[in-house]
Amino acid sequence: MKKFALAAGFALLGGAAMAADPIEGIWQTQPDDGAFAFVTIKPCGPNFCGNITKTFKGKDEYDSPNLGKPIVIDMAPQGGGRYEGKVWRPSNNKIYMGKVSVNGKAMSLSGCVAGGLICKSQDWVKVK
Repeated sequence: MKKFALAAGFALLGGAAMAADPIEGIWQTQPDDGAFAFVTIKPCGPNFCGNITKTFKGKDEYDSPNLGKPIVIDMAPQGGGRYEGKVWRPSNNKIYMGKVSVNGKAMSLSGCVAGGLICKSQDWVKVK
């Protein structure tokens, strides 16, 4: 009986280790001037990166020149659903220090300059 309980415990631990990280998946960006995107975030080495995989104007999908471009760059897990790395802002083509906080299907993402003194943030929603 002890062997069975021990084996079951290892199986549960192994399954937990293989579960996806909370940041992984497809996220919908906050609308900006009526346009928004889907960003697919997945592992890139020990961290996480996200590329723009679909773009929309209003409710219609359109062929943006930003498709395929990285927007979430090298986000390192900090624990508790928090990540730090870089974010790209398409509207001005600049890369900023980035921070992400994930809580279930909600993500708060911010990009900062001047050592974090000036920041802009967006709220994203997990699509898949």
